[in-house]
Order: sequence, then structure tokens, then C-alpha cells
Amino acid sequence: MTPRVEVDRIGGCVVITLDRPEAINALNREMIDAVASTLRQCRDDPAVRLVLFEGRGPRGFCSGGDVRAVRELVLAGRATEADSYFAAEYAMNGLIARYPKPTVALTHGVVMGGGIGIAGHCRYRFTLPSARFAMPESAIGFFCDVGVNALLARLPLHRALAFALSGVAVGAADAIALGLADCVIDADRLAGVRSAIIEAGLGDDAEGALARLCEAERRPGGEAAFCAATDHFAHLDWTDLEAAVSALAAAPMTAVTARRSPTSLVAIHLSHLAARPAPDIERILAMDYALARLIARAPDFAEGVRAVLVDRDQSPHWSPQSIAAVERSGFASAIAALSQPDRPGLSTS
Repeated sequence: MTPRVEVDRIGGCVVITLDRPEAINALNREMIDAVASTLRQCRDDPAVRLVLFEGRGPRGFCSGGDVRAVRELVLAGRATEADSYFAAEYAMNGLIARYPKPTVALTHGVVMGGGIGIAGHCRYRFTLPSARFAMPESAIGFFCDVGVNALLARLPLHRALAFALSGVAVGAADAIALGLADCVIDADRLAGVRSAIIEAGLGDDAEGALARLCEAERRPGGEAAFCAATDHFAHLDWTDLEAAVSALAAAPMTAVTARRSPTSLVAIHLSHLAARPAPDIERILAMDYALARLIARAPDFAEGVRAVLVDRDQSPHWSPQSIAAVERSGFASAIAALSQPDRPGLSTS
């Protein structure tokens, strides 16, 4: 369908392969549109029984959205095109999360940001022991989007916020504990598991075949070190952002939290707390879209992407420089989109 997304149909299984390995399959607009179009076609095709997602290249499944391109649009005065990018990405996330047919993610290496937006919303999520999962948006002046709060809301508050605020990459065992994956498989079983997933599309009970495969192939994922470390902070009042950040900054595994964008930390904290009472994917994606339009125009986004992905000096200059100085009124308006999921600009049908 596009040079960056390969679509193969094998029996009743459609395989969608992200094919931009030089960028660890970072999602540009063309890729997002291709995935969404394929999903809509497969949804209405009775011969398609399941959809499998995978990423090409040794470095990983998907490193996230193409935020460098989004930054360039904003800096060029074309912010409405950036809005369109986010609307398309979140519509794709919604399609996957509500898909009526089994969706399967087979992930490896880097699974971050928009990669979790694809894989995390699949119904069956297989991963390799070497995989690394993260929502690193606080490092680039953004926030945890792609509907991830619908997944993290199922967790104890301290685990969800430690993962979201710190942006730390975790291994496969922690991904299981955080609800981002279902089954860790041995690396030498990758080809066999892939074949079995495809074969599940040949029968009349793809759902049952996939559930049995997941159970049969599951291997011990090792220690969930991140969750074990953050469980020491379970007693804290995690509704107090400054206290939470101080605790994370004092712990070796999450010390990087002290260097994250204060604006990002406030947005991540407020949006997650707002999503927890009723983690409906449509409403959360509507909130994500409203927040993305706001934060992509804020100075920390351009500066964070510059420091991490453009100049790579890892020395962003945040504005403001403290949590206390962050203006919260704009966030309140964006978070109100939780109660307005049908507002113009975002359609997940």
C-alpha cells in the first residue's frame, strides 16, 4: 500500500508490517493513513479473520510517532497540519482498540510512544525478552498520548504514574506487569509463533486459537524490576505531583524524572488522574487530541525534540523550569474533552 507499510494477506490473516527500519519504524502520516485504511478494509471483509502487526528491522517494532516532522510543521507556522497528524494517529489507535476482529502484536526491541499506541491496544500482545517499552514523552516536552491512559488506568496509581512521569524504558517482564503486553516468548520461537498466528486465521475460531497459543508459548519473563522498585513508593500520596516527582527523582531507577519537562509532568499527571475514573478509549483519545493541540504549540515541545532527536545534546532548556510555575488553566480546558468525545477534529470510526 505504501513503501513504508507492507500489507500481506495469508489466508484469513492480514499482516501489517511497519517498514521504516532506519527510523525504528517511526510513524509518519503516510504510514498512519495506510494502517487505518487497511484496518477499515479488513473490518468489512468477511474473509479476514485476524490482523497481525509487526515491525521490520533489528532495532525494534516502533519508536513512536514522527515528532521531528511534527515539530518542523509547528515551527514553520503549519500547526494545523500537526493537528491533522495527531487526529489521524489517534483515530488509528481508536480503530485498533475497538476492532471487532482479533488483533495481534508481535513486538521486539524498541516499543515506545506510538508503538505502544498500536501494540498496546491489540487484543493479543506477544513480545520478546529483549523488548524495551516506554512512554518517553516527558523527555521531549510532550505528554503520554495515544490512549495509553486507558491501559494504565487499570494499574495501581503509583505504578501508572511512575511509568508515565519518568519515561523510563522497561523490559518485557515489566511490560506484562504494566498491562502493555500479554505473553513473553523465547526468541528462538519467534518464527514458529508467527506461523501459528497466521494459521489461526485459517480456522473458524481464530480467537480461541490465539488464546491457546498465548498460553502455550508464555515463558517466565524474569523480574519486573521497575514495578518492584516503584512499589516502595506505593504509600505516597500520588495525587501530589511535586511529592511524587521528588520521590522518583531520589530513586536510582527513576532519577531522570528530575530532568523532565515540568510542563510535561503537569500534563501527564492531570490527564492520568482525569482518565482513571472512567477509562473509556474514545473519551481519552478526545482528551489526547485536545492536549496535543495545546502542548505541540508550547515551547517545551520544540525544545525537547531539539535536544533529544535533532541536536541530540540531551540538554533541554525548559520553560518554565519548575512545576509550581506551570500554568494549568489551558490543561483544564483540554481535559474537559473527556466529556466531549465527539468534538470536531477526531473521528475514530
